[in-house]
Amino acid sequence: MERSQERDGSEGVAGREPGGGGLRLRREIGLWSAVSLIAGCMIGSGIFMSPQGVLVYTGSPGASLVVWAVCGLLATMGALCYAELGALVPKSGGEYAYILQIFGSLPAFLVIYTFVLLFRPAAIAAVSLSFAEYAVAPFYPGCSSMPQAVLKGVAATCILLLMLVNCWSSRLATMLTNVCTVAKVFSLLVIVGGGAVVLGQGRGYTEAFLFAFHNTTQQAGRIGMAFYQGLWSFDGWNNVNYVVEELKNPKQNLVWALMIAIPLVTSLYLLVNISYLLVLSPNEILSSNAMAVSWGNQVLGAWAWLVPLAVTLSTFGSVNGTFFGGSRVCYVAAREGHMPQLLSMVHVHRLTPTPALIFTAAVALVLVIPGNFSTIVNFLSFLGWMTYGTTIGCLLYLRIKKKNLPRPYKVSVSMAGPHHHPCHHAPCFSLPGAGTHHRSPPD
Repeated sequence: MERSQERDGSEGVAGREPGGGGLRLRREIGLWSAVSLIAGCMIGSGIFMSPQGVLVYTGSPGASLVVWAVCGLLATMGALCYAELGALVPKSGGEYAYILQIFGSLPAFLVIYTFVLLFRPAAIAAVSLSFAEYAVAPFYPGCSSMPQAVLKGVAATCILLLMLVNCWSSRLATMLTNVCTVAKVFSLLVIVGGGAVVLGQGRGYTEAFLFAFHNTTQQAGRIGMAFYQGLWSFDGWNNVNYVVEELKNPKQNLVWALMIAIPLVTSLYLLVNISYLLVLSPNEILSSNAMAVSWGNQVLGAWAWLVPLAVTLSTFGSVNGTFFGGSRVCYVAAREGHMPQLLSMVHVHRLTPTPALIFTAAVALVLVIPGNFSTIVNFLSFLGWMTYGTTIGCLLYLRIKKKNLPRPYKVSVSMAGPHHHPCHHAPCFSLPGAGTHHRSPPD
């Protein structure tokens, strides 16, 4: 192992820094791998399992689709703001790097320890437990409560396996992300196509669209909860900002990756929700623990088992993407002196941040032990949205204090302002426990 030194802005291949310093990570992430990293982290189990949460809180199909569309718009606006920050501060680390550069060491210190010890490990542990539930469900048919020791063992195995993959090769990890993302997108396209077939056969529940906004709620609290549910399914839009130093041609590919991935995911989410509304009756939607599984039972027949398989692949890919990005934040923080120097070291031959990966895996394994993370992650999510809002505040601060700063890419302030406001108000709706981070497979 050797300690990494802060890199220059060159596009060179990985190796030693000029002058014989430390090692640096390879720039191995191309445009399509960056798109896969963003889309792969965004598409988790949420769109398959729990989109009825938005419908329940809004009260009508039309309003629920509006919420999904606005959530996609907010994610796009936030991503464009992050793209400008990524061009101004071309370092890995995402929010941590931007807050450190603009607001100083103390706020960055608070952000990084919350992120490294709570956010990412809790997300990895929760999604790996979700993966475990769907992976072992076929071996316990009709069982409403699977053995916790088995679930935790499979979740721990998932974490350790992905740790080994990421330690072995960053390229292998990105290839795995690409494969899982293709599988996810294909699964969503199957759901969209199935809905189109049902509509073409005249068997769809078109009444939902004839009275699309009937019974729409007027309560601000319920609308806020609906947005919180929807925004959780878009979480991950900022993942490529954590690995900017490994991105090929970052000034160009960062913006293109964001502009391809987020509209793609938003379009798929809207079409999938329309398919659910066409195939499932209102009562089936409200009573279902997993809308995609209920949809599969209605449309796919004997092939309905493909839906749980798709969820398994989706959660596995999400864990890998979260692992990949989260370990880089730990690595950058150690390089900047906010974490132990050991975590800034890079494997001499593999050129991967092995100590940071092992540390991230170790914390996630500790958090797997309690077993149920929905309450913990829901509670911590409000801090996450506060961090997003603070990061957008960095951009607004630079626009006021450093108007003439050269900007390779510049976003309109009209995008930063609207995104900054809901980021700071979303926590007000998160404390009751709005998120559906961890759901059990249906019986």
